[in-house]
Amino acid sequence: MKLCVAFSLLTSAAAFVVPQKGAFVGKATQLAIGRDSNVDLGGNTWSPDEGKMKATDVGDYFPDDYEAGVDYTEGMMGSQTGGNRRDGPELPGMENLGADAIMMGGIETASDIPAGMEFIPSSVPDGNISFQVAASGSGSSELLVIKPMCMTFEDYYAAFTADSNPSLSVSPATGRMDRRGGEVTELYIKCDPRGQSGMLKGTLVVNLPEDNSKLTYIVEVNSF
Repeated sequence: MKLCVAFSLLTSAAAFVVPQKGAFVGKATQLAIGRDSNVDLGGNTWSPDEGKMKATDVGDYFPDDYEAGVDYTEGMMGSQTGGNRRDGPELPGMENLGADAIMMGGIETASDIPAGMEFIPSSVPDGNISFQVAASGSGSSELLVIKPMCMTFEDYYAAFTADSNPSLSVSPATGRMDRRGGEVTELYIKCDPRGQSGMLKGTLVVNLPEDNSKLTYIVEVNSF
């Protein structure tokens, strides 16, 4: 028992022992870099010509006697413009496109409706026209303005369907419609009731055979 107590006191006293000065000494070591005999610290002695920086990695893509014969603007406008010109057509063979050129639909305005042409209305009309007329008078007309819708000039043929009232007519019945964005086409719808009164109805069809299309208008005239 006494031996255990003595050992415990000895261990506790050792925990509070302060190390003496100089017990742990640090040692500094100086490392010299580049001091070996095989290391050159003098640097590169190369310098550019005349003291100016110049590229040294550009390959010789052109011979020394090369002379540029093509301007940088060459070919900018395409292969069909004839240099830097922007006027005139771009398609070969159409250089003479003008007053004497042949265009779709013909040059001369059609004068008669072709024999056998049928005027069949569309299932959905393109417009409705209504006006009034005196039954005992000489008749009255209404202006129909049609905006061009085709990409080229188109001959048109206008007439009322067979089941329309015979007092209705249209003029001019034939002509040429301008291309899209051009002048409008004006048609005059006339009603000559010749004493007939009431609501006179008809269906006007404008055929565009070259465009394989048609326009349909419902016409109603109140004759009083």
